[in-house]
Amino acid sequence: MTANSAILSAADLKSELAGSRPPVLLDIRWQLGGPDQRPAYEAGHLPGAVYVDLDRELAGPPGAGGRHPLPDPEAFGAVMRRAGVTSDGPVVVYDGGQGWAAARAWWLLRWTGHPNVRVLDGGLAAWTADGGAVSADEVTPVEGDFKPTVGAVGLLDADGAAARARAGLLLDARAGERYRGEVEPIDPVGGHIPGAVSAPTSENVTEDGRFRPADALRARFEGLGASEGTAVGVYCGSGVSGAHEVLALAVAGIEADLYAGSWSEWSSDPARPVATGPDPQ
Repeated sequence: MTANSAILSAADLKSELAGSRPPVLLDIRWQLGGPDQRPAYEAGHLPGAVYVDLDRELAGPPGAGGRHPLPDPEAFGAVMRRAGVTSDGPVVVYDGGQGWAAARAWWLLRWTGHPNVRVLDGGLAAWTADGGAVSADEVTPVEGDFKPTVGAVGLLDADGAAARARAGLLLDARAGERYRGEVEPIDPVGGHIPGAVSAPTSENVTEDGRFRPADALRARFEGLGASEGTAVGVYCGSGVSGAHEVLALAVAGIEADLYAGSWSEWSSDPARPVATGPDPQ
């Protein structure tokens, strides 16, 4: 992937929206364990943007596959068509600024074969900071024709994640204290997949939520072991912030596979090994 092709600035989005082929806009505002964000969307969103609910529409029911297992592809495709997504028309996704939820939508669209999806760098906050207008108007998009074809990007299961940690590079996108097993506020046990390397996704962005420059991100990931020819995988707590790390890697020009079940799936099976402390092993 070409560096920076996965994201665009608010200024560039303004130009594209004024052009002959404006992108479909998807609002993916979401808070982990927080209130429904639809009221916030209804109070003000990018003009023309359609709200998509992460918990209900970008994930399947919680269970053995984790807290945010992947949605049924056909159900996901129906959600995207209702939002106006076409098979090859450009799509731009955004959230409230953290980028995790937007990255989840970006990853799902890529996984299901969409060729032209990007994330608004810095989200809604960057848009308004650049003078972008917001609207409370109800949006009724024209039905799209997008049909998902899964497998366009790499997906790991638990066995694949374990193998990637042994022969390749498996990055843990969670906060360092969760990786080390010092705290675990959500899942049954603290720690990390043996062999995984701590790489908090929060360190990929600046204080305003925008991604660091591509060369800085590439230097970071190379320092963590993402050398030429090394297969890279990513996981997090439930496959949301991990998608954000995959996006950061894409900005740096590095392809990576996502372990979507992540720690919430891994830790649900007491037979799976758990490592603690600051070292991968």
